[in-house]
Amino acid sequence: MKEISLEEVVKYCQNLLRVSEIEDWPQAMNGLQVANSGKVSRVAAAVDISPNTLRMACEAKADLMLVHHGFFWSGLQPWTGVRYEMIRDMIQNDIALYSVHLPLDAHPQIGNNALLAQMLELENPQPFMEMKGQNIGIRGTRQIERQKLKTLLEEKLGAPCTLLPFGPKSSEAIGIVSGGAGEETADAHLEGIDTYITGEGPHWTWVSAQELKINVIYGGHYKTESFGVQALAEELFKEFSLPWLFLDDPSGL
Repeated sequence: MKEISLEEVVKYCQNLLRVSEIEDWPQAMNGLQVANSGKVSRVAAAVDISPNTLRMACEAKADLMLVHHGFFWSGLQPWTGVRYEMIRDMIQNDIALYSVHLPLDAHPQIGNNALLAQMLELENPQPFMEMKGQNIGIRGTRQIERQKLKTLLEEKLGAPCTLLPFGPKSSEAIGIVSGGAGEETADAHLEGIDTYITGEGPHWTWVSAQELKINVIYGGHYKTESFGVQALAEELFKEFSLPWLFLDDPSGL
């Protein structure tokens, strides 16, 4: 089985995703979070590092996990209990962990938002929605009835979506920010978006969308962020001929 140095794979990912140039929340800790013995022969992509996805990676005999949400979102934590068991299993199975958050959302080709825009066939896609000093989302145009857009998104995600139908019946200016960006609905409205697609948001956005007269479609945090890690794994296959698989562990959220 072909082996590539972990250092070479990490360097490629860092450069491709411009990790050093894109600011993120400190807990994201983008980059290599756990090392292995230094070689990569099989890649496993997942939205989250969790007991479930780690178990699947061990069963698949992967030695590198690519994830969107890594270990450190909850801040400083003791490595005890299940967390100890996870790091123990990673060491025993020689599995490295590479995590990348906003740099993957923002990438113009393999980012979650760019891929969703392609799936929905938006025209004239442009960067949109500033976070941490850079545009993270994608906006574009397409004349489509909002209910049909919801149905199309459900087909692409393979899951039901929630429509807040308070903007124009026929959508045209569509903005996409994957994950939990519902609180940014007002920002989307200020940028001239009439239909805003994201993963999830708080209850009060139901009222806010009515006040702003904007359509909002919630596609699920997990589902809207399941494409970028797969695209990154495919890039590693193209560059290094590393086989990969997707560890699908949907949260339903």
